[in-house]
Amino acid sequence: MSVWLPTATCRPEVCLAEAAPEVSHPRRALRLTACLVVVLAGLALSLPVRLFPYRSRNGLIRLWARVLLHTLGVTVHLAGPPGDGMDGRAGDGADGRAGGRGVLVVANHVSWLDIPLLAVGRPGRSLAKTEVRQWPVLGPLVAWGGTVFLDRDRLRTLPDTVAAVARVLRAGYPVIVFPEGSTWCGRESGRFRPALFQAAVEAEADVQPVTIRYRLADGRPTSVPAFIGDDGLLTSLARVVAARGLVADVTFLPPIPPPAPQPTRAGARRELARAAQAAVEGIH
Repeated sequence: MSVWLPTATCRPEVCLAEAAPEVSHPRRALRLTACLVVVLAGLALSLPVRLFPYRSRNGLIRLWARVLLHTLGVTVHLAGPPGDGMDGRAGDGADGRAGGRGVLVVANHVSWLDIPLLAVGRPGRSLAKTEVRQWPVLGPLVAWGGTVFLDRDRLRTLPDTVAAVARVLRAGYPVIVFPEGSTWCGRESGRFRPALFQAAVEAEADVQPVTIRYRLADGRPTSVPAFIGDDGLLTSLARVVAARGLVADVTFLPPIPPPAPQPTRAGARRELARAAQAAVEGIH
């Protein structure tokens, strides 16, 4: 358990108790096989793809993420301003603020699916807990993608993590952060913690809020993709591939500019955190 980040109150036995339509066992096996093939292809191509120009690399990442989600049976609906910097860094004339700053992309956190979902719309360097390195197959892929890792159990490493994120933003790249600090079931959510917004303050970078919602094909909200409590990755994966008609709605909201200088640095990051959370919760 983290000494400084919250633990969600959501529990699998409560939040995942609802029944959802399911596909046949052969279809589940087909999905798992296709998913593994796509992940292994991503691993094999991750190093050569890094040699591509930034814009081309982002296009390939978006394609890979969309194919991966398709193999899992997830339909993706994107909404928002896709022309506002979804496919490049400021130095390439594709996104970022004037002066070549990156964008801190912040979203509510429900599932491990959130990461490829955001990559479909806006690839970027992610911030992830150090435990993700140990995930089978996906761990190395995430690490090779330039992820900034956060040790949730060592508070003294937080300033270094904030500084690392700020450096990436200054270089003109988007960074994806889930400021709730934990995954929630989707019915409930956590408070946006202000600590990592300090990176946007120091880099003078915009913050782009994103809302992620999961539903079934008939429009009913669902918590099937939720990755909560003692849920294991393989258990969660099995639940996702079994679901029929799983839809993810991803809404990219207008960027929030950094606040004017304030007497205290804490005041600036808290203002950004409140504004981002209000934007995410405002589309309910």
